[in-house]
Amino acid sequence: MLVDNYSKKIFNLAYQFAGNQQEAEDLTQDIFLKLFNSLDRYNFNHDFTAWLLTLARNYLIDEYRKRRREKSQRTEIEEAALLADDQDLPESRYLDQEKSELIRKALQLLSPELRTIIVLREIEGFSYEEIASRLKLPLGTIKSRINRARIQMAEAIIKKSEGNYGL
Repeated sequence: MLVDNYSKKIFNLAYQFAGNQQEAEDLTQDIFLKLFNSLDRYNFNHDFTAWLLTLARNYLIDEYRKRRREKSQRTEIEEAALLADDQDLPESRYLDQEKSELIRKALQLLSPELRTIIVLREIEGFSYEEIASRLKLPLGTIKSRINRARIQMAEAIIKKSEGNYGL
Protein backbone atom coordinates (compact mmCIF):
# COMPACT_ATOMS: atom_id res chain seq x y z
CA MET A 1 0.00 0.00 0.00
CA LEU A 2 2.86 2.40 0.78
CA VAL A 3 4.50 1.69 -2.56
CA ASP A 4 1.20 2.24 -4.39
CA ASN A 5 0.57 5.54 -2.61
CA TYR A 6 4.05 7.04 -2.71
CA SER A 7 6.01 5.44 -5.55
CA LYS A 8 5.22 8.15 -8.10
CA LYS A 9 6.38 10.98 -5.82
CA ILE A 10 9.52 9.10 -4.82
CA PHE A 11 10.25 8.13 -8.43
CA ASN A 12 9.86 11.75 -9.61
CA LEU A 13 12.20 12.96 -6.90
CA ALA A 14 14.70 10.21 -7.71
CA TYR A 15 14.47 10.98 -11.42
CA GLN A 16 15.41 14.60 -10.83
CA PHE A 17 18.48 13.47 -8.94
CA ALA A 18 19.49 10.62 -11.27
CA GLY A 19 18.56 12.05 -14.63
CA ASN A 20 17.50 8.76 -16.20
CA GLN A 21 14.65 6.34 -15.73
CA GLN A 22 16.59 3.17 -14.93
CA GLU A 23 18.65 4.78 -12.18
CA ALA A 24 15.56 6.51 -10.80
CA GLU A 25 13.75 3.16 -10.64
CA ASP A 26 16.71 1.62 -8.81
CA LEU A 27 16.87 4.56 -6.40
CA THR A 28 13.13 4.33 -5.79
CA GLN A 29 13.46 0.66 -4.87
CA ASP A 30 16.40 1.44 -2.59
CA ILE A 31 14.42 4.19 -0.86
CA PHE A 32 11.49 1.87 -0.22
CA LEU A 33 13.84 -0.76 1.18
CA LYS A 34 15.29 1.89 3.47
CA LEU A 35 11.74 2.92 4.41
CA PHE A 36 10.74 -0.61 5.36
CA ASN A 37 13.92 -1.03 7.41
CA SER A 38 13.24 2.29 9.17
CA LEU A 39 9.52 1.97 9.89
CA ASP A 40 10.19 1.02 13.49
CA ARG A 41 11.73 4.48 14.02
CA TYR A 42 8.74 6.39 12.64
CA ASN A 43 6.98 8.61 15.19
CA PHE A 44 3.23 8.33 14.55
CA ASN A 45 2.74 11.86 15.91
CA HIS A 46 4.46 13.31 12.83
CA ASP A 47 3.34 13.62 9.21
CA PHE A 48 4.26 10.40 7.42
CA THR A 49 4.67 12.05 4.01
CA ALA A 50 7.12 14.60 5.41
CA TRP A 51 9.06 11.84 7.14
CA LEU A 52 9.19 9.75 3.96
CA LEU A 53 10.30 12.70 1.82
CA THR A 54 13.00 13.55 4.35
CA LEU A 55 14.19 9.94 4.33
CA ALA A 56 14.19 9.93 0.51
CA ARG A 57 15.93 13.29 0.29
CA ASN A 58 18.67 12.22 2.69
CA TYR A 59 19.21 9.00 0.76
CA LEU A 60 19.38 10.88 -2.54
CA ILE A 61 21.84 13.41 -1.11
CA ASP A 62 24.10 10.53 -0.08
CA GLU A 63 23.79 9.06 -3.58
CA TYR A 64 24.50 12.48 -5.11
CA ARG A 65 27.73 12.71 -3.15
CA LYS A 66 28.80 9.23 -4.30
CA ARG A 67 28.00 10.07 -7.91
CA ARG A 68 29.83 13.35 -7.75
CA ARG A 69 32.98 11.51 -6.69
CA GLU A 70 32.46 8.98 -9.48
CA LYS A 71 31.73 11.67 -12.05
CA SER A 72 34.93 13.51 -11.24
CA GLN A 73 36.75 10.32 -12.25
CA ARG A 74 35.14 10.18 -15.70
CA THR A 75 37.27 11.16 -18.63
CA GLU A 76 36.40 13.83 -21.15
CA ILE A 77 36.26 11.13 -23.82
CA GLU A 78 33.33 9.44 -22.06
CA GLU A 79 31.50 12.77 -21.88
CA ALA A 80 32.11 13.42 -25.59
CA ALA A 81 30.77 9.96 -26.44
CA LEU A 82 27.56 10.66 -24.51
CA LEU A 83 27.08 13.94 -26.37
CA ALA A 84 27.75 12.26 -29.72
CA ASP A 85 25.00 9.70 -29.03
CA ASP A 86 22.48 12.55 -28.60
CA GLN A 87 23.26 13.88 -32.08
CA ASP A 88 21.81 10.78 -33.77
CA LEU A 89 18.21 11.66 -32.78
CA PRO A 90 15.69 13.32 -35.12
CA GLU A 91 15.91 17.11 -35.00
CA SER A 92 12.72 17.91 -33.11
CA ARG A 93 13.30 15.24 -30.51
CA TYR A 94 16.90 16.28 -30.22
CA LEU A 95 15.95 19.89 -29.52
CA ASP A 96 13.48 18.83 -26.83
CA GLN A 97 16.03 16.49 -25.32
CA GLU A 98 18.69 19.21 -25.47
CA LYS A 99 16.47 21.57 -23.48
CA SER A 100 15.69 18.88 -20.94
CA GLU A 101 19.34 17.96 -20.68
CA LEU A 102 20.34 21.58 -20.17
CA ILE A 103 17.81 21.94 -17.36
CA ARG A 104 18.85 18.61 -15.82
CA LYS A 105 22.52 19.61 -15.92
CA ALA A 106 21.72 22.98 -14.40
CA LEU A 107 19.83 21.11 -11.65
CA GLN A 108 22.85 18.88 -11.09
CA LEU A 109 25.02 21.95 -10.46
CA LEU A 110 22.83 22.95 -7.53
CA SER A 111 23.62 21.80 -4.02
CA PRO A 112 21.43 18.90 -2.88
CA GLU A 113 19.46 21.21 -0.57
CA LEU A 114 18.67 23.72 -3.34
CA ARG A 115 17.93 20.94 -5.82
CA THR A 116 15.46 19.29 -3.44
CA ILE A 117 13.57 22.52 -2.89
CA ILE A 118 13.44 23.53 -6.57
CA VAL A 119 12.28 20.02 -7.56
CA LEU A 120 9.54 20.09 -4.94
CA ARG A 121 8.40 23.52 -6.16
CA GLU A 122 8.83 23.36 -9.93
CA ILE A 123 8.46 19.64 -10.70
CA GLU A 124 6.24 18.35 -7.92
CA GLY A 125 4.19 21.57 -7.75
CA PHE A 126 4.25 22.00 -3.98
CA SER A 127 3.40 25.42 -2.56
CA TYR A 128 6.00 27.33 -0.56
CA GLU A 129 4.05 26.56 2.59
CA GLU A 130 3.90 22.82 1.83
CA ILE A 131 7.64 22.72 1.22
CA ALA A 132 8.34 24.60 4.45
CA SER A 133 6.10 22.20 6.36
CA ARG A 134 7.57 19.06 4.80
CA LEU A 135 11.19 20.13 5.21
CA LYS A 136 10.57 21.75 8.58
CA LEU A 137 12.16 25.02 7.51
CA PRO A 138 10.92 28.61 7.85
CA LEU A 139 8.89 29.96 4.91
CA GLY A 140 11.43 32.75 4.34
CA THR A 141 14.23 30.20 4.04
CA ILE A 142 12.25 28.26 1.43
CA LYS A 143 11.57 31.39 -0.62
CA SER A 144 15.19 32.47 -0.39
CA ARG A 145 16.51 29.06 -1.43
CA ILE A 146 14.10 28.77 -4.36
CA ASN A 147 15.18 32.21 -5.54
CA ARG A 148 18.86 31.29 -5.14
CA ALA A 149 18.32 28.02 -7.04
CA ARG A 150 16.55 29.80 -9.90
CA ILE A 151 19.34 32.37 -10.14
CA GLN A 152 22.06 29.71 -10.15
CA MET A 153 20.25 27.70 -12.81
CA ALA A 154 19.71 30.81 -14.96
CA GLU A 155 23.39 31.74 -14.65
CA ALA A 156 24.43 28.24 -15.70
CA ILE A 157 22.12 28.31 -18.72
CA ILE A 158 23.34 31.79 -19.70
CA LYS A 159 26.96 30.63 -19.52
CA LYS A 160 26.05 27.72 -21.74
CA SER A 161 24.41 30.00 -24.30
CA GLU A 162 27.44 32.29 -24.28
CA GLY A 163 29.66 29.43 -25.31
CA ASN A 164 30.96 28.30 -21.93
CA TYR A 165 30.35 24.58 -22.28
CA GLY A 166 30.71 23.80 -18.60
CA LEU A 167 27.24 22.23 -18.65
